Amino acid sequence: MSIRLAVRASTLALCTTLVTSFALPAQASGVDTVLPKAETAPLFDDEAGGDANADDPAIWRNAADPGRSLVIATAKQGGLRVYDLDARQMQSVPAPAGPSADDKPGRFNNVDLVQGLRLGGTRADVAVVSDRGNDRLRIYRIDRNKTGGPLTDITDPGARPVFSADQDEINEQQTAYGLATWTDRATGRSYALVSQRNRTRISLLELIATPAGTVDYRQIRTLDLPSSFRMPNGASWTPCAEPGELPQVEGMVVDPADGTLYAGQEDVGIWRIDAALTGTPVLIDKVREYGVPGTYDEETEECAPGTDPGFGGTHLSADVEGLTLVTEADGDGYLLASSQGDNTFVAYDRERAEHNEYENTFRIAAASATLDGSEVCDGAAALNAPLGTRYPKGLLVVQDGEETPGDGDREATGFKFVDLGEVVETLD
Repeated sequence: MSIRLAVRASTLALCTTLVTSFALPAQASGVDTVLPKAETAPLFDDEAGGDANADDPAIWRNAADPGRSLVIATAKQGGLRVYDLDARQMQSVPAPAGPSADDKPGRFNNVDLVQGLRLGGTRADVAVVSDRGNDRLRIYRIDRNKTGGPLTDITDPGARPVFSADQDEINEQQTAYGLATWTDRATGRSYALVSQRNRTRISLLELIATPAGTVDYRQIRTLDLPSSFRMPNGASWTPCAEPGELPQVEGMVVDPADGTLYAGQEDVGIWRIDAALTGTPVLIDKVREYGVPGTYDEETEECAPGTDPGFGGTHLSADVEGLTLVTEADGDGYLLASSQGDNTFVAYDRERAEHNEYENTFRIAAASATLDGSEVCDGAAALNAPLGTRYPKGLLVVQDGEETPGDGDREATGFKFVDLGEVVETLD
């Protein structure tokens, strides 16, 4: 079932973007900074580097030995990387090829975890990945002590495309993009919420264990966020993009306590939605560029902005990207969002009763000449739980879209490991 939303002007007093591709902005001034403690080795998006491009991390806590916990991260066409808490690579998992040499290859976009998924009479922790290249989910069982690496692919061979009807549609790449997992506490069933590239659609997929020990999935329903918005002055605004593209969602996270999905529509803002994709979404904040008209230039493949009418927000600069939660046992905590346009992270109150009000802004700065900060961050993951002696107050992992020092003109990306206790202290 697809739900098309008619959003009123009062609901839309929030969100935008405009630049399809953009130059790096200057660092935001006047905001608090935190420093990373470790970083992964650079990933290089070229043939020599295996076309690896860091994107989205997830943190798996080893309950038996928290100091031996893991970070599982996507590297797009480079597949998956698994790191220990010292940011050392433990495993590299290749993305699957396409059906033929003429078809798009696998491209891993986002990753999230499910704890205690029932598999053949036992329970296991799994990593769920959106494979944008093949328009499918891929599921990996996590076993810290497994010989050869912690991850084992248990995706059912019969798993079908998420959004596409056939391979021709898959090759057009309006495919599975952003991803968040959710386990419904009332039923115990586990789901993946998956967004569609260059579209506003989000799909709710139930994860299904098979008798063979693999995991399949089935679609429950979809929801379409708006692609155009009514401004306070009565005008209609659509975020500027390449012709045929709509303002997509990538960063998503579900609050496990109440099943609230937070979804970042990159050029618009942050939506609060019931994870079951029922009810009416609420736009809780918008990007500064909200309402700014733009004209797409086919030669430069960029949008030239017009006059700002002043309808945008004050905290986020497009794109709004990785979303993650800092949860606390009493229900308090933070929703963190990557404000990619100004290289900052914005914190909101986790509690819906507090209307997810804005709390603070920080950035991750360079700790040394060789340990830089995070710029144009795509993905982020936080875990507020002890992780051994190195991170006794939890861990925040963020993507770094401009890893420095790099290697000449090669595009380098990576992940930064940050003490979550220092982040929370800064926010408080």
